[in-house]
Amino acid sequence: MGGEDRAAEGPKAPRLRLDELLDELQARMDEVRGTRDRVNGLLEAVMSVGRELDLPQVLQGIVEAAVTLVDAEYGALGVIGDDRKLAQFLPVGISDDLRARIGELPSGHGILGELIRHPEPLRLAELSQHPASYGFPAHHPPMHSFLGVPIRVREEVFGNLYMTEKRGGIDFDQEDETVLSTLAVAAGIAIENARLFEEVRLRERWLAASSAFTSALLSGSPESQVLEGMLERARDITAADIGVFYLVGQGGELRGSLALGDGAERHRGIVLPSSEGTLAAAALGEEEGLVLVADVETDERITVQPERWRGFGPALAVTVGTKEKLSGVLMLARRSGRPAFAGFEVAALPGFAGQAALALELADRRRDAEQMSLLEDHDRIARDLHDLAIQRLFATGMTLQSAQRFVDHPEASERLVRAIDDLDATIKIIRSTIFGLREREKPGVAPKLRLRAVRTVDEAAAVLGYAPALRMQGLIDTDVPAPVADEVLAVIGEALSNVARHAAATRAEISLAVGEGVLSVVVTDNGVGIPEGGRRSGLRNLEERAQRLGGELTVAARGPEGRGTTLEWRIPLTNDLPQPSR
Repeated sequence: MGGEDRAAEGPKAPRLRLDELLDELQARMDEVRGTRDRVNGLLEAVMSVGRELDLPQVLQGIVEAAVTLVDAEYGALGVIGDDRKLAQFLPVGISDDLRARIGELPSGHGILGELIRHPEPLRLAELSQHPASYGFPAHHPPMHSFLGVPIRVREEVFGNLYMTEKRGGIDFDQEDETVLSTLAVAAGIAIENARLFEEVRLRERWLAASSAFTSALLSGSPESQVLEGMLERARDITAADIGVFYLVGQGGELRGSLALGDGAERHRGIVLPSSEGTLAAAALGEEEGLVLVADVETDERITVQPERWRGFGPALAVTVGTKEKLSGVLMLARRSGRPAFAGFEVAALPGFAGQAALALELADRRRDAEQMSLLEDHDRIARDLHDLAIQRLFATGMTLQSAQRFVDHPEASERLVRAIDDLDATIKIIRSTIFGLREREKPGVAPKLRLRAVRTVDEAAAVLGYAPALRMQGLIDTDVPAPVADEVLAVIGEALSNVARHAAATRAEISLAVGEGVLSVVVTDNGVGIPEGGRRSGLRNLEERAQRLGGELTVAARGPEGRGTTLEWRIPLTNDLPQPSR
């Protein structure tokens, strides 16, 4: 019986060993199949991240592929900034609602900072047991297993891949680390390609902006409008929240400013005797004319009205022009919490500023040439009027005067006298016009009264709806002191304003004359006249101005039935005139 039992057991033993061998073979085949699938998945992930050229999409594709490859529940890609902290953090596996409840994204402390300080692969079975672990903020999901690897771009650490919570409750193994490290190498190549593409695209956009800026200036568009267009393009290219342009004088003074974007109203119209204590001064102090600021709100160099930059963080400033010919300073800033300006984002900005400075210089030269041409035309017209028109009018007047003694009819003689007087008045008007054509405004010198009076009348034309006539006679620019000249302009402006508001006139004439120690301003119109009991506040102001200077104001009807008004404002021109007051 014992022999029979042994004989019965004999065939079973080889069958058991055969089953074990078959199971082991199946396991090996599954392992090979799994490795093959994983390799295929890795190759597919590498090809996927390599197809994209848009950097944000490349980064998002990398972290999504990494989570799939190592079978992690959560993953993230952290981009390291110049300050060795996380400038960007792209998580996967956390919903938008949960992300909002967690609060601010990490900046690079704890385990995340450990990889920044030591850029080597790090694999942990339990996050909380590492000495650098800080714990998690409120609402953060629990995480235990961890795998992190650095991403290098040309030996420079660009950022890190962080994977947590291996699915199935197991730990990340050496194979996961190898797969993730391989993906990180491919990711570095894809990121470099995307950055190069982004740099080329940015340079093209800066060149297009420079071309548009130059064309607009040289075509004669208003400078302020062109500068605003430059600000808008610069903000768009750099994704800045605000753009500011300070106009800087040769002495470093701020002569005004333009601003577009968030909080722009706080930066408009700035006029300061010096740029010291401003962001503009920081750029002016740099040899290359470009300064990058990590946090403009707290920067110690900004001491003049720093509240203008409240709420802003990363900023930059670049000079437009050279130290010998400086036009201004362009400043761009982003809101606090936004990424700093990357080097490749602003690499072309100094070139853009240089092109803008050249365009401004060319526009100045073009305006100077146009002004010289205009002045030459004025000289030619003045010369022709003097040599031709006045001489002929004078000769005609002499002929009429000589013919007057041959006219016996009283009415005809009176008409000849009126014609001679009109010719004399016309000659005076032409002489005044000649003087105005030859009058030139010099840089750095206040305009003379004649030129200022012409401008005041031109400005009033827009309100009146027609151009008033202006006659000037005498040594107006020589004998009228500067304070009195200001009063004269105020009188002309007030008088024409009254005509526009109350007279319903279709014609107005201003006469400004100096002679025999008296200055007179006469304003006439063909309007409805001054009604009885009408408001006279404007006239009262003119009368008070005249009385302060020892003069008087008279107002009278010009024609029959009270139509038309003649206003005469007269003051003596003496050395002891009282000082005008506003």
